[in-house]
Amino acid sequence: MTTDHRQRRRRRLRPRRSGGLRWWGLLAVVSLLWLSRGLWLPPAPAPQLILVLGGDVERERVAGALAKRDGLPVLVSGGSNPEYATWQFGRQGLDVGRVQLDYRATDTLSNFTSVVDELKRAKVRHVLLVTSRDHMARALRVGRIVAGSRGIALTPVEVPCGNRCMPEGERKVWGDTARAALWVLTGRDLKRWAAEHFGPLLEEVQDR
Repeated sequence: MTTDHRQRRRRRLRPRRSGGLRWWGLLAVVSLLWLSRGLWLPPAPAPQLILVLGGDVERERVAGALAKRDGLPVLVSGGSNPEYATWQFGRQGLDVGRVQLDYRATDTLSNFTSVVDELKRAKVRHVLLVTSRDHMARALRVGRIVAGSRGIALTPVEVPCGNRCMPEGERKVWGDTARAALWVLTGRDLKRWAAEHFGPLLEEVQDR
């Protein structure tokens, strides 16, 4: 066997490096940039808006009190019906022009994905996030990924829920965290995409 033949054979037998190392390297760089963002991003200004996540009218009442105290506008995502919300904010002394009611959201992830690009265009960089105490951990984790990807800082304002509190499991929290990360990477809610494309198939399997 000639020397050239042996070298060619050695090259063929040498295992190829997978692209996995490159992806891990990229992930490490992105993670480092994310963790060090406080060093290179400009500091957030004072809060510019109150974002209320729907699900409990007490959240809207607390947001109204905050808005009256601090003079901030209010954006309610997926909240109570327009008649009740208008009445509630009106009795707290807020005029209609300071309150925006948005009903596009269907869950915690879309509470953020439906509004963040509009907030970015409006140059909002710091938001007070109002939701119930038992919902805050998941909402804050999702929000800091989605809103953070648009340079928007969140400051939590917990609304007490007393004996109505229903602590959320880690599985639910991490599930929505993964959905939020995938939305930032792909621009899609993959859970909704899967339901639209494979929902009938999954229902058929479950019925068997």
